[in-house]
Amino acid sequence: MTELAGSYPYQVPIDAYGNGGFRFADMSHRGSLLCLPSGVRAWSASEASLLRPEDLAVVLAEAARIDVLLLGTGREHVMPQPALRQAFAAAGIGLEPMTTGSAARTYNILLGERRKVGAALIAVE
Repeated sequence: MTELAGSYPYQVPIDAYGNGGFRFADMSHRGSLLCLPSGVRAWSASEASLLRPEDLAVVLAEAARIDVLLLGTGREHVMPQPALRQAFAAAGIGLEPMTTGSAARTYNILLGERRKVGAALIAVE
């Protein structure tokens, strides 16, 4: 299994999560991930309650290609700060916070349905 070195150029399902990382496309990554139409990339986020619009600028830049972003907030469901919710509303992207496990599973389903979906997944142990 290959380790993710920054980004993977395709949008693919998440095969597994936990132990501080994720597996996808015969690769593994320790840490958080952004899964976008432009591909999968490492993400430095570790705490959902501290997220600001700047932390998801790459997602907002792809607004035309994303209808909804599933925000995996870790083991616990955390509501994003108002500024983050407002930035996504202004960009026309639905923001759906949920636990990381729920977000990964929902992302796989919506991706399989060929929906315009992205996921921001905070790693869990």
